Amino acid sequence: MRLSQCCNYHDFRELARRRLPGPIFNYIDGAADDETTYRRNTQAFEDCDLVPSVLTGVAQVDLSVTVMGQKLAMPFYCSPTALQRLFHHDGERAVARAVNKFGTMFGVSSLGTVSLEEIASNYSFPQVYQFYFHKDRGLNKAMMDRAKTAGVKIMMLTVDSITGGNRERDLRTGFSIPFRLTLAGMLQFAIKPRWALNYFTHERFRLPQLDEHVDMGGGTTSIGGYFTNMLDPSMTWADVAEMVKQWNGKFCLKGIMSVDDAKKAVDIGCAGIVVSNHGGRQLDGAMSSIEALPAIAEAVGDQIEVWFDGGIRSGQDVLKAVALGARGTMIGRAFLYSLGAMGGDGVSQMLEIMRKELDVSMALTGTKDIKDVGPQILVR
Repeated sequence: MRLSQCCNYHDFRELARRRLPGPIFNYIDGAADDETTYRRNTQAFEDCDLVPSVLTGVAQVDLSVTVMGQKLAMPFYCSPTALQRLFHHDGERAVARAVNKFGTMFGVSSLGTVSLEEIASNYSFPQVYQFYFHKDRGLNKAMMDRAKTAGVKIMMLTVDSITGGNRERDLRTGFSIPFRLTLAGMLQFAIKPRWALNYFTHERFRLPQLDEHVDMGGGTTSIGGYFTNMLDPSMTWADVAEMVKQWNGKFCLKGIMSVDDAKKAVDIGCAGIVVSNHGGRQLDGAMSSIEALPAIAEAVGDQIEVWFDGGIRSGQDVLKAVALGARGTMIGRAFLYSLGAMGGDGVSQMLEIMRKELDVSMALTGTKDIKDVGPQILVR
C-alpha cells in the first residue's frame, strides 16, 4: 500500500501497521486492560445517524470556528500527544508543517519530542500546551512559566492521568521508554529496517520539556516511572484552581467525563474543557466520550467552551460531535497513524481527507455553517 492509496482513517492505520515496529504501532493502537472503552468510543458513533436534508443552497460551506478567542479554519485539530518522534523521525515538526497548511491548531505535550519553543517560534497558528500535575509544585509552575515565555496562549491540564493506565498490549510487546524489549519485540524492530535506520541516524530521541527529569538513557526515571513516581494522585480541585490563577489566561481541562466535574471546572474559572476518556487508555470500562458529551454540553455549554476527544475517525464523526454540543474536536490516533505511515505528507493527506469528509457531510445535511450544526441533523 502506498500513500496515494490511503483514502480514510483505516487505510492510514493499515499503512502504519506495516511500516512501524510492532511495539510502537501497538503503543498507538492499544488502550487499557481489555480495551472495552476503546471499542465503545468508536462503536458509539455508529449509533448516531446523520439526517440528510436537501434543497437548502449549500454551494459554500463555512467550517471555521473560534477556539479560546482564536479562529481556526476547521473545527478539529491535532491534539497534544507524547513521543511523536518514535512514530516518525520528524515528529512534531512534521505535524506542525501539516497543521500550518490547514489553518488549525496544534498542541505540544509535556512528553513531546520537540520543544514548545521551536514550534512556537516557527509557526503562528494557535498553540496549546498540555501538561500533567506533578508532585513537585515548583516544576508545575516552571512549566507554565516556560510556556508563557514561549508565547503559548492556551494551557491544557490533563486531569485523567494521575497514574498510568494498565496498558496490557505494551506489557505483551515489551514497549517501554527507554526500550527494554522482549525477544519477540526485538524481532519486530529487526524486520522494520527503514524505521530503525531513520531512528538511529537522526538526532537523539529526547523529551525537551522534561530533559532534566526523565532520562532517555534509563539512568533516572523512565516513562513508566514518570507516571508512577512524578505525577501526583493527591491533586484536588483546589490545586487546579491555584494553577488557573497562576496562569492568568486561557486554561483548559482535558479528561472531563461527568456533569459535576464540568460544573466544577466552570466554578474555578476554566475557559474550556475537553470531554475525553483519554482514548480508552486510562480507565477501562468507562462510557464512551460521545455518550458523556450531550449532558455535559447541555449543563455548561453556555458558560465554558466544550471540546471533544475520543473515537474520531472521520469528518462525519467530527460533525456528530459538534451536533451533540461540542465546539469542535481533537484528533489523536487519526494523525498519529498518518504520521507513522508517511510523516508530514501523511498528516497533510489525513487532514485534507477529514476536511473534505466534513465539508461533504455538512452539505448533505443541508448545513452551510458549522455554527448552525445542532441535534436537528442527528438521530441517536
